[in-house]
Amino acid sequence: MPMYTCRPAQSEDYQTICTFVETEDELYFMFPSGKFPLQAGQLEQNAKNRWCPTIVEDESGIAGYANFYGYEEGKQCHLGNVIVAPAHRGQGAAAFLIRTMITKASAELNVPRLLLVCHSTNPRALLFYDKLGFKPFALSKKLNFRGEAIVGISMEKLLEQP
Repeated sequence: MPMYTCRPAQSEDYQTICTFVETEDELYFMFPSGKFPLQAGQLEQNAKNRWCPTIVEDESGIAGYANFYGYEEGKQCHLGNVIVAPAHRGQGAAAFLIRTMITKASAELNVPRLLLVCHSTNPRALLFYDKLGFKPFALSKKLNFRGEAIVGISMEKLLEQP
């Protein structure tokens, strides 16, 4: 299994991250308001309004990316823009990245609650987040990029405070 580390995202990383998105469905899961094909400038501009844009990497390079949005001091934040390189899926990169983001939410942003929205059409991610301790608490109707109704499943993880 690869040895992963995390670091803050840098401007030159966004072009590589964009290559991880192979389909319009993947883009919708990762960045619902993004336009396919995803462009580095679009993702970097989005990151300017986010907290803790984070890269997971190994010796071969960037393996994944995530950030936070909707930060409410002392209350909560949302996990967003999660994507893992196709070659690193199923290799532990996603778990390493999300565990790092959980630690950052607790230790750096000092929030007791980490939220995310996962779509009903992404069962692999739903099961993954459940395995990491996220629990569903609300449903909302959303329209995907095709205009089809899908369900957004809001999930939360209560965090230990440092």
